[in-house]
Amino acid sequence: MKFKLLLFCLVTLQVFTACSQKVKPIERPNIVWIVSEDNSKHYLKMFDEHGIETPNIESLAETGLTYTHAFSNAAVCSAARSTLISASYGPRLASHYHRKLELVPLPTGVEMFPAYLKEAGYHTTNNAKEDYNIIKDDNVWDMSSKKATWRDRKPGQPFYHVFNIETTHEGRLHFTKEDMKKGTKTDVNSVFVQPNHPQTELFKYTNAYYRDKIQQMDGEVGEVVAKLKEDGLYDSTFIFYYGDHGGVLPGSKGYINEMGVHVPLVVHIPSKYKDLVDATPGTKVDGFVSFIDFGATVLNLAGVNLPKGIDGKPFLGKGVTAADVAKRDETFSYADRFDEKYDMVRAVRKGKYKYTRNYQPFNFDGLMNNYRYKQLAYQEWAQLYEEGKLNKTQSKFFETKQAEELYDVEADPYETNNIAGNPENATILKQLRVNLNNRVKSMPDLSFYPEFYLKKNAFSYPVEFGQKHKKDIQRYIEVANLNLLNFEAAKTKITENLKSQDPWKRYWALIACSSFGEQASEFVGTAKEIAKSDSELINKVRAAEFLGLIGKQNPTEVMTNALYESKDGAEALLILNSVVLMKDGAKKYAFNIKKDKINKVVLDESQVLRRLEYINQ
Repeated sequence: MKFKLLLFCLVTLQVFTACSQKVKPIERPNIVWIVSEDNSKHYLKMFDEHGIETPNIESLAETGLTYTHAFSNAAVCSAARSTLISASYGPRLASHYHRKLELVPLPTGVEMFPAYLKEAGYHTTNNAKEDYNIIKDDNVWDMSSKKATWRDRKPGQPFYHVFNIETTHEGRLHFTKEDMKKGTKTDVNSVFVQPNHPQTELFKYTNAYYRDKIQQMDGEVGEVVAKLKEDGLYDSTFIFYYGDHGGVLPGSKGYINEMGVHVPLVVHIPSKYKDLVDATPGTKVDGFVSFIDFGATVLNLAGVNLPKGIDGKPFLGKGVTAADVAKRDETFSYADRFDEKYDMVRAVRKGKYKYTRNYQPFNFDGLMNNYRYKQLAYQEWAQLYEEGKLNKTQSKFFETKQAEELYDVEADPYETNNIAGNPENATILKQLRVNLNNRVKSMPDLSFYPEFYLKKNAFSYPVEFGQKHKKDIQRYIEVANLNLLNFEAAKTKITENLKSQDPWKRYWALIACSSFGEQASEFVGTAKEIAKSDSELINKVRAAEFLGLIGKQNPTEVMTNALYESKDGAEALLILNSVVLMKDGAKKYAFNIKKDKINKVVLDESQVLRRLEYINQ
């Protein structure tokens, strides 16, 4: 009997022990993101010889990893942050337009990545900027506000915390001439002014002032780290410091050159969880990582399975080797609408080569954007161009682009010398062209439809819409790529597509005509007919745009009437982009737009009002 009782007790103890082991909580690391706004890696000395000292960030690097090739996939806040929170490419989700005209949902079954952390038991907080173009559910943050802190979590609960620093935001450079009298801490005569900028006193001051802001931001990084140390959390917390995209000197924020997307990234490796990282703290990582990867990396460090339907892959955590990360040498970036200014640009960087595809190369970079031109340096740059006081490199920002650009960004970091036309670069040019085409076709990239059409027809289910219309989008890409051919090789297909029953084939064929310019003069008659009778207002405008660019017909009447006829604010916004291009381009067409003739629904769009204010000033 005693033996049976002893046996029963032993079995009971084993069962109890097994059950206890099953319910034992998994110990997970804490993760903190410290995010500075609008600064590329070029302003920090630890990344670039022309940068300034940032001792707090440098201190993080001593116990962590410095990523020399970290990239935002977009060069403006909401598009970049939508990429971060979704771990997915914006053109696939239609989340890449800045600012949003309407929020879009994530694909079915996919959540913003902090929701997966929260489900796994994490305390998730954000202090405080969100700026997503995506519908946010209630399961993402325990708190998202200026008061959000990890200190509100339950005892022993792991946390994920985001701290946003606004000190380096573009708006800080909206100083006045009166403000400049206060001077700067950084010596204005010591700073580097990049070669595509005017070498003026104002640009020197702007560079010095911005470096002051970088150092102020670095102090704020140090304050967050000090709080973690104070709470005894430094050795159990992964700390990411990074910039949310590039900027903010003229020609960077909003543009997917290196100044717009190449960001600083340092990750502190906590001693308690160094086994999760296959790299030596204090070293540099040269492999390429992008914003699509950041969310996947956090989930992997937290031991959370990656959801299906995202584009990113982790660069830290279990299953990730330093050798694997070192082999990564590509990033993809995108730019479309920035506030009221439209363009459509995509880029692939592979190793030292950067391939940029300008789908509408007649949309010169310096086209008016109200917020951008609040900066005195932008104003001076444009004025000096109008006065003919800039050299060829400095003038490039205000002139027609090439459909394809190729740069060796190690030799030419400011992308001043387009080597796409050099015969010795033909192989790499073709490889990167194919690379980019495969990307936009396979996504597919929704921007081959105009934004207003997507807003009406796709914003309820953008990813599903893209898959349903994938073959159509691939056809539009083929039409868009006609401007990569010589005109004689392209004109038969242009003729065919100008006559297509599909309005978006006509749309892209007209854009091809504008890209070829006077070479496409044989399509003047067809363009005049489209400008008069097309079923789509935007195609009438695109036809008038082509005619206006080559001086064959004044576009003002067609464009103005299309604006009056429009009943859609998003459509009107795209029309107005062409109006501003005609107003500020080489021909300087004069417009007289009467606000009282515009549909009231159109006037409800604030960015339309901004365009009208500029046009009628």
